[in-house]
Amino acid sequence: MAPVDQTLFQALVRKRGLIDYRVFYRRLRIAAAELAALEREPALARVTIGARQFGRWMDESQCGLPRPLTGRVLEHMFQKEVAILFGPATAGIAGAIARGNGDSGAQCLEPSTGSDAQTRDLLMTAANESAAFATYAEQSNVGPHTLDQLDADIRRIVATYPNRPVVPLFAEVRELRDRAFELLEGRQPPSYTRDLYLAAGVLCGILANASFDLGNYRAAETQARTAFLCGEQAEHNGLRSWIRGTQALIAYWDDRATDAIRLAESGQEFVPEQGTAHIRLASIAARAYGRLGRHGEALEALSRADQYREQSGDTEDLPGGMMAFPPAKQMFYASTAHLWLGGSTHVELAAGLAEESVALYELDPVERRRLGELSLARMDLALAELGAGELEGAADQIQAVLGVAARRPTESVNRRLDQFSRRLAALPAARSPLGLDLQDGIIHHQRKQLGLPAGEGR
Repeated sequence: MAPVDQTLFQALVRKRGLIDYRVFYRRLRIAAAELAALEREPALARVTIGARQFGRWMDESQCGLPRPLTGRVLEHMFQKEVAILFGPATAGIAGAIARGNGDSGAQCLEPSTGSDAQTRDLLMTAANESAAFATYAEQSNVGPHTLDQLDADIRRIVATYPNRPVVPLFAEVRELRDRAFELLEGRQPPSYTRDLYLAAGVLCGILANASFDLGNYRAAETQARTAFLCGEQAEHNGLRSWIRGTQALIAYWDDRATDAIRLAESGQEFVPEQGTAHIRLASIAARAYGRLGRHGEALEALSRADQYREQSGDTEDLPGGMMAFPPAKQMFYASTAHLWLGGSTHVELAAGLAEESVALYELDPVERRRLGELSLARMDLALAELGAGELEGAADQIQAVLGVAARRPTESVNRRLDQFSRRLAALPAARSPLGLDLQDGIIHHQRKQLGLPAGEGR
C-alpha cells in the first residue's frame, strides 16, 4: 500500500521513471506540443514547469492544483483528471500501479501470470510513449508548398533585382526574409530546416547587396555575416562562397583592398556545388590586386577566373539572376583591373574588354537588362576612352550612364561618376565645351541625388 500522504501524481511519476526533473520536463514538453496540435491551441505548447514547482509536487502532500493550462497538459500526459492526480493514491490504485496493471482498481493477477503482465504493460507503455513522440516529431509548420512558394519568390526577386529600383525591392525582400526567420522558429523536418536556412541566407545576401547599393556598407556587412551563418547552417558551399564574394566586394568599395583579397581568397575554400561563385571571387581579387598595383597577382587572378569559367561548363547558379556571374560581368571586372594597373597596354586591354561587356549586356531584353552592371561597364569604357584622349567616346558612355542613374542610382555608379569627373578635371580637355558639359551633367546628377532617397527610381 502506498503511503497515506502519497498523491497519485507522485506514484505515477515514480512508477514511470520520471523522478528526474529533466526526464519529466522533456516528457511534459512532448505532451504539451502534442496537445497543442490536437486542440489547435498554441498556448498549450508553451506550458512549462520549473524544477522548484516539480520538487514541491513530489515532496508535499498538500501543494494545491496546477494552473488551468498546466493541468490540461498533465491530464493529457497521465490520462487522469487533475483533481484525481493530486488527490491521495488509494490502496487499490497504488496496488495496481505497483503491479503494473494500470491505474484502475482491477483485481490482482495471479502470481504465475503477474510477471508476463508487467512485462507486457512495460512494453506497451514504452511503445505508447514512442508513438506520442512520433506524433510530436511529425508536426511541421512547413510543407513542400511553402518551400516551393518561397523558392519561386526568391527566383523572381534575383531575376528582377538588376532592373528594378532598389528601395521598394528592399522592403519586399525584408518581408520575405522575416517570413523565412519565422518559419525557422517553428518545427520542421531537418531537410526542410536546411532549405529554410538556405532561403534565409540568400535573402540576407540580397539585403546585403541592396544595402551596399544604397551606400550603407556597415549594414551590408551585418547582413552578409548573417547570410554566411545561414549558409553554414545549410551546409551550402555555393552560398558560403557567394557571400564571401559579397563581403570582399564591400571591402573593395570601402577602400580596404587588402581585406577584399583576404575575403576573396577565403571564399575559395568553399567549392560550390555548381555555378560561378569562384569566377566571381577570382575576379574581385584581380580588381583588388590591381588597385594595390600588384601586377603579377592581378594577372594571375584574372587567369584563374578564366580557368574557372572553362571548368564551370554550362552549370547554372542557384537561384540564378543577380547571383550569377555571367561572362559580361567577368569582362568588366577584368577591365577595371587593367585600368588600375595603368599604362597604355592595360588601358587598351581595358577598353576592349569593357566594349565587349557593354555589347553583351545590350543583347539582353530591355526588361531583363542588368542596368547597374551595364552602367559600370560603360564607366570602364568611358575611363579607358578618356585615358586614350577620346573625349567624345567617353561622353557617349557618360550620357548613357546618367540616363540610367537618374532612374536607378546606386552607390557604386555614383562613385565611378565622381572618379571620372576628377580624372577629367585634371586634363586640359576639361575646359573644352564638351568637357564642361560633362562635368555639369555629373554635378547636376549628384545634386539631384541629394534631394532623393538613394535607390529610388523616377
